[in-house]
Amino acid sequence: MTLRVPRTGGDVVLTLPPRVTLEEGRGFAASRADWLQRTLAERPPPQIVADGAVIPVSGQAVTVIVLPVKRVRFSDAVLAVPSGKPVGPTVRAWLKHHAHAALRESVDRHAANLGRQPRAMTLRDTRSRWGSCTSDGRLMFSWRLAMAPYEVLDYVAAHEVAHLAHMDHSPRFWAAVERLMPDYARHRAWLRVNGSGLQAWRFED
Repeated sequence: MTLRVPRTGGDVVLTLPPRVTLEEGRGFAASRADWLQRTLAERPPPQIVADGAVIPVSGQAVTVIVLPVKRVRFSDAVLAVPSGKPVGPTVRAWLKHHAHAALRESVDRHAANLGRQPRAMTLRDTRSRWGSCTSDGRLMFSWRLAMAPYEVLDYVAAHEVAHLAHMDHSPRFWAAVERLMPDYARHRAWLRVNGSGLQAWRFED
């Protein structure tokens, strides 16, 4: 039995294996009441992307401002969004493009150093993981990494590329990650502490 508190908000998820009754599940949840209350209290509140919002881009605070421009412009810690366009979806599309460019560079560099090439790379808005690698070499990343410091994004890229050689989290896998990024531990720690804050941002108008 497992309990999960979604970082992006919403209800607590209780997962029960086959042949475990709902009553047993309720008892399990009740036994974890203190942990649930503490975890829910620590979850960041939703943050709405709108005109005037200050959002993280590559780990830096950037102000979203609606201006009479033809396309999104980013300079001097300002992200200018064309007036008349929905702010949240427009910023989300820009972040996806930003993430794709940065991840493409990181994946290509780490793959060349490892001597393994992925079959494909896609971006999604994942809830429980920042990246993944399939057994046939397809990489997936969360586009929300565009909001994290570049070194953190680069660590996630190195982590998933290392799975091209080792489809597990064995000592050999972590040794491969360390070869690709010797100081990976502090970037991994940053994501554990701050990842829920990235997930808290909402981009719907």
